[in-house]
Amino acid sequence: LSPYQARLFAQKARKAVDKIENVKKPVVGAINGFALGGGFELALACDLRIASERAKLGQPEINLGLIPGSGGTQRLPRLIGSARAKEMIFSGKTIDAKTAYEYGLVNAVVPHETLMDEARKMAQRIAEKSGIILSFAKSALNAGRNMDMAPALDFEIECFAQCFATQDRKEGFNAFSENRKPVFQDK
Repeated sequence: LSPYQARLFAQKARKAVDKIENVKKPVVGAINGFALGGGFELALACDLRIASERAKLGQPEINLGLIPGSGGTQRLPRLIGSARAKEMIFSGKTIDAKTAYEYGLVNAVVPHETLMDEARKMAQRIAEKSGIILSFAKSALNAGRNMDMAPALDFEIECFAQCFATQDRKEGFNAFSENRKPVFQDK
């Protein structure tokens, strides 16, 4: 590819990865086998990640004379810190699922055979919550990481305040006071 063609390719890839990150609902990624390069960058865009014990993750682009082009240089250090991200990107190092868990890159490592069941269980636990309230939480988390602390805290307060305009907040409070499980309507 020419630099121009490479830029167009990377812009399209980034759009796809950004769509995953910007879905209003939380996204649970199930990592099975190899998640390298662009596949790893897709996983980085997920809100939560569960890995099979067989998973291998990394940014090996340096071995091809490239750098990550779909957000890896930006998302990875935000998840695991600059030093570890630099080590992975500069060396092209691939890590196993256990190491990914130790780095805080994945939320859980499960047996290969149960990966999809565990990912579905996690997604189901989240799906039982209010969709509108989850979108406020995700918005505060995602937007806040790109702000200085004071504006991020102000944005969090605005998201918190908006919760009070929802029926689901009322249902949550009522269910708590009535000692029952809430039935959210995403309103």
